[in-house]
Amino acid sequence: MNDNQELIIKSEGVVKTYHDNGVDVKAVRGVDLEVFAGEFSAVVGPSGSGKTTLLNVISGLDAPTSGKVMLGGQLISKMEGKELSDFRRDNIGFIFQAYNLIPVLTVEENVEYIMLLQGISKEKRHRRVRNMLKDVGLEGMEDRFPPKLSGGQQQRVAIARAMVSRPSLILADEPTANLDSKTGSDLLDMMAELNQKTGMTFLFSTHDRMVMRKARRIVTLKDGQIVKDETKESR
Repeated sequence: MNDNQELIIKSEGVVKTYHDNGVDVKAVRGVDLEVFAGEFSAVVGPSGSGKTTLLNVISGLDAPTSGKVMLGGQLISKMEGKELSDFRRDNIGFIFQAYNLIPVLTVEENVEYIMLLQGISKEKRHRRVRNMLKDVGLEGMEDRFPPKLSGGQQQRVAIARAMVSRPSLILADEPTANLDSKTGSDLLDMMAELNQKTGMTFLFSTHDRMVMRKARRIVTLKDGQIVKDETKESR
């Protein structure tokens, strides 16, 4: 990696152990990972390889059993309570396979929700939402409700919501899992374009081969450990 690039994620010796019916299950086993600003990367591996657990630990949704995680130079693995939730809100955008939109809020209200929590002015929220919806191809759908949208459109709203507050990291956990291949491919192309346009860092967790083809770096997990880390040649 280029020494001049900003380090967004740094994990050192991350271990995550779950207790299941009296048995210790090591989901992540000593992972060292660095992700730099502007990357479009994917953590891949079969079901049970630890990729979702690793994303949860990186994002502070779960605390590591041992090891540490730095996000933007801050030790997120030691944060808790309001400090952690505020830091996550301001620094990480989440995209889930189930979209996780609020059905009783309009598209615009869903997208602006994080900025509302951040105390951003109504005028600035409105402007950012309109621009973001244009970027994701949903211009003119501001007043629709999620149940009236297709799966692909709902995921576009989720992408807009994740990006609109301009966090340093976008985490996408199986974002194409509920979509047909054409819709999923279009969404990935759109995210790749937005990554290039904004410089925001994207990290996927997936076993979808289409995501693997489009990601520019592939980190492969097996049994909770990194077994391969490949960066593709820039075209």
